[in-house]
Amino acid sequence: TFKLRALHGPQKVGVAGSSCQDVLRKGCLLLQLPVAGSRLCLYEDGTELTADDFWSVPDGSELVLLSAGQTWQGYVSDLRRLLSAFHKPHEGLIQAARQLLSDEQAPLRQKLLADLLHTVSENIAAETRAEDPPWFEGLESRFRTKSGYLRYSCESRIRSYLREVSSYASVVSVEAQEEYSRIVAVMGRELRAAQYHGTYFDRGAKAGHRLCTPEGWFCCQGPFDVDACASKHSINPYGNRESRVLFSTWNLDHIIEKKRTVVPTLAEAVTARDGREVAWEYFYDLLFTSENLKLVHIAC
Repeated sequence: TFKLRALHGPQKVGVAGSSCQDVLRKGCLLLQLPVAGSRLCLYEDGTELTADDFWSVPDGSELVLLSAGQTWQGYVSDLRRLLSAFHKPHEGLIQAARQLLSDEQAPLRQKLLADLLHTVSENIAAETRAEDPPWFEGLESRFRTKSGYLRYSCESRIRSYLREVSSYASVVSVEAQEEYSRIVAVMGRELRAAQYHGTYFDRGAKAGHRLCTPEGWFCCQGPFDVDACASKHSINPYGNRESRVLFSTWNLDHIIEKKRTVVPTLAEAVTARDGREVAWEYFYDLLFTSENLKLVHIAC
């Protein structure tokens, strides 16, 4: 006996037969599909069932009955349908997931359902406080848009880097402090002109000026010593309040370390300049731009 289902139908029927053709014919009758052009394949991997391997298939196996022109690639096909449902989730899917979660006792299933609900409940498209009030809970009233707040969030990080660079003046030799402070002031003016690179977190910014997709998805770029994140971490802080808060734990890290390498090297260059102009633009890029910055999940 086999469990049969049609490609786009949730119904499963039990069918017993003495041959592949016998099972196919009975399945078509029960699922109301035409026999002509139809065929059977294994649910797991999409392997088409033939008369030769019919008897090697274990009893109770799940089969998919395909009509002419239809294809099945096994679990991959179900995953694609699942992902399509997540892309534009409707209220029915959300309600069904909530109901399942309320009845579920197994911790792993609870975790999977909770993560699913977290994802499909995101109001990513909304941008203003009026469109998504819960997203703005806990934020000052001056923030009216999601992009505006996230720009501010990025600007705050860059400002903190500038303060660190400025505070290092006390470590520089007395003779070089004035020149060091002058260069830091020049960098500060450059940052103000660039609006502290707040566009890195702004999904409305032009490509090349932001670190996210136009929808607001950010991908972890991995630790400083690797080219990519092995865990494929991603987040959309525009989706809901929880994602916004979690995003604040992601680090905007320096590939070449700021405290141990870049700032001390800048100080050394100023001290040893011997009347020459220090190439402050080089250090500016290393300290404040995506040339030497990468967005990293806290676990990486």
